[in-house]
Amino acid sequence: MLGLALIGAQALWPDLAQALDRNKIMESAARFGPRTAGEAEQLLQMIDRATATEELPRLSLVNSFVNKHLNFRDDSEVWGKIDYWATPLESLDKGRGDCEDYAIAKYFSLLHAGTPVAKLRMVYVRAQLGGRSLAHMVLAYYAEPGAEPLILDNLLPEVRPASQRPDLQPVFSFNGEGLWQGVGATSAGDPLARLSQWRDLLSKARAEGF
Repeated sequence: MLGLALIGAQALWPDLAQALDRNKIMESAARFGPRTAGEAEQLLQMIDRATATEELPRLSLVNSFVNKHLNFRDDSEVWGKIDYWATPLESLDKGRGDCEDYAIAKYFSLLHAGTPVAKLRMVYVRAQLGGRSLAHMVLAYYAEPGAEPLILDNLLPEVRPASQRPDLQPVFSFNGEGLWQGVGATSAGDPLARLSQWRDLLSKARAEGF
C-alpha cells in the first residue's frame, strides 16, 4: 500500500485550483497547430463530462482518456532531453510522453473537474517490470486522509487500489500543497530543490490556462 507520511506542507502554488481558462487554453493550443487545437477541445469536453460525474467514475474517465491520447515514449526521443516534464498541451501536441507526462495530464484534468487538490498526489515509485526495478510515476487518489489510495497508471488500463499494485514501491509524493515521503519519517530532501521541475511545470501550465 502506498502509505505516505507528511514531511512538509507548504503552499507551492496557492491558487492552483483556479478556474480553467478555456479561451487561453484554446489560444495556446492553436499556437501548436490545428491538430493540437482539436485535441485540446476534446480534453475540455472530457473535463466537462468528468465534472458532471461522481468522483470514483471520474477517475476512470480521466485515466482512460489520457492513456488513449498519449503513446509512451522516453523524453530523450520526444524532447531530446533525459528528463522533461510536459504540460497537458505539450503532451497532446506530441501525442507522446513518458510516465510523468501521463500523471501530469491526469492531475490537471481531475483538479479542474472538481477533485480537491488534497486528494491527488503525484507519486514517484520504483516499479518492478520485466524483472527490473525502474523509476516510474503514477497519480494517486485519496478519498479521504489516511485512506488506501487508488492508482492511475499508464501501465494498466484500469484504476486499482494500491494494495493491488504490489509491483509499485513508493518513494515520495507531491501535489500543489506539499511533499511527502513514501516510508517512515525520514526527510525526502529539500522540497524546493526536489520539486524545481514541478514548480516550472506549474508555471508553464498556468500560462496555458490551467
